[in-house]
Amino acid sequence: MTNSGKIFLSEAALRVPHEGHDRHLCELRSTMTQEQYKCFIQDAQYYCQHCGRSAASSENLCFPEKI
Repeated sequence: MTNSGKIFLSEAALRVPHEGHDRHLCELRSTMTQEQYKCFIQDAQYYCQHCGRSAASSENLCFPEKI
């Protein structure tokens, strides 16, 4: 069996809301304009291992991984 590279997170880890979730893009996106959202993703350095979103700051993702 080959390694797909997919990250499997525990059910507890996926619980929402979790600490700091109010600063994560998955939560913030519903309250932002497209222009505001672009400021968070411009020059992205991290991606979320759960949803695949990318962001300039790791603080804006639930499970960040450096790109």
